[in-house]
Amino acid sequence: MQKLFLTLCLISGLLIGEEILYFMPYEQQKALNHIIALINGAKSNINISIYSFTNKEIAKALKNAGKRGVSVNIIYDKESNTKNPHSTIGYLSKYQNINTCLLSGLQDHGKKFKGLMHQKMAIIDHLVLILGSANWSKNAFQNNYETLFMTSNQAIIQKALNTFSKMFQQCQPY
Repeated sequence: MQKLFLTLCLISGLLIGEEILYFMPYEQQKALNHIIALINGAKSNINISIYSFTNKEIAKALKNAGKRGVSVNIIYDKESNTKNPHSTIGYLSKYQNINTCLLSGLQDHGKKFKGLMHQKMAIIDHLVLILGSANWSKNAFQNNYETLFMTSNQAIIQKALNTFSKMFQQCQPY
């Protein structure tokens, strides 16, 4: 496991315990390339919770990861992806080793409104966490002012994994 961690750190540019912060649109290509490099270097699993995911480059990298035998689990927001023709959910759900599901936010106390699954998070091989304001969309990487944070801090990653697991258990398969 430690050898895998060191290999992934070298591929991703993250050293043990290191953190990287990208600001878009200024560092849009660096951020996108880094996400794709992490996906391409994944060996065992990728867990993602994402509100809006329309980026075709990232989707293709995930498809290829699934073909390599990497287990890919993606939680999409139910409301914004169910009837969205630009969402990658329909494309990715067809591939082996890729599990897609839909999750809504919680119901308010007055039962008038339902929240969103508004996270933008990915965990690669339980070794790197990607987190920020950026959806995985063309707008996020080209037009919006967004942040993208990457860390190999194991305490933070474990907390994210615990939250992802709870959410994934509540998810409706696509």
